[in-house]
Amino acid sequence: MTARSPEALIATRRRDSTRRRQRVLDALDQLAAAGCEISVSAVAHAAKVDRSFLYRHHDLRAQIHARAAAPGTSPASTAASRQSLLADLANLREQNQRLRRQNLSLTSRLSEVLGAEVFHASGIGAHGETGQLRSRIAELEQQLLDLREQLQERADELDAARTANRDLMALANRGPAGARPAERLRGTAL
Repeated sequence: MTARSPEALIATRRRDSTRRRQRVLDALDQLAAAGCEISVSAVAHAAKVDRSFLYRHHDLRAQIHARAAAPGTSPASTAASRQSLLADLANLREQNQRLRRQNLSLTSRLSEVLGAEVFHASGIGAHGETGQLRSRIAELEQQLLDLREQLQERADELDAARTANRDLMALANRGPAGARPAERLRGTAL
């Protein structure tokens, strides 16, 4: 098996791409002449190339869309082109979602790696310090729970005091009809 030079591989790839481009243009002319459906899928099928080839070559795809939208195309061809475009749109949306997920995954991983490097470089990341920080966090969480419990007890005591105050005020206001409020209170204290 002989190794081919990179220049020879590049030249072979260019010739192959040129041949495929010519097949696409020939297929586009044949479909237009026959009055068949003109869409990305139809042209790719007729030219025996993958649709991704057409998406990588924007000029070819633009020619396909221009030919499909040209006056004189049959309504069936236009409807099929619309369906093809909708399918292409759905495929592109899925690809966009896949790329977003990949981007998010790579961003997360990069953040983790860079964070670990910074953590290590700063010297904060000593093993003993991490344990100390975790125990301090546990202590602070316990203090927070205790303080919340004390706050709830104080709130309950305040509610009880308010209720007692309302009861006393109601009792003071219900005293003998002729007595003034101060006398009514003195009367209850006796």
